[in-house]
Amino acid sequence: MPMSGSEIEGMILAALPDATIEMTDLAGDGDHWAAKVTSASFAGMSRVQQHKLVYGALQGKMGGVLHALQLTTAVPN
Repeated sequence: MPMSGSEIEGMILAALPDATIEMTDLAGDGDHWAAKVTSASFAGMSRVQQHKLVYGALQGKMGGVLHALQLTTAVPN
């Protein structure tokens, strides 16, 4: 069973409580998601470090229960 957008968002928020998250179902199947995550926690991190932080929040579900996640990260202005 695919992960819902709200479930993905909840896991990210548990790790990054200050984050603003925009979820988009890319294929309409609940299995291919795009997430734009904006968090002050990303300040001073490389893009790779930011993405690792978000993927870590997903607790190993990426590539299994969560088939695909297009990720964009940003530091708030």
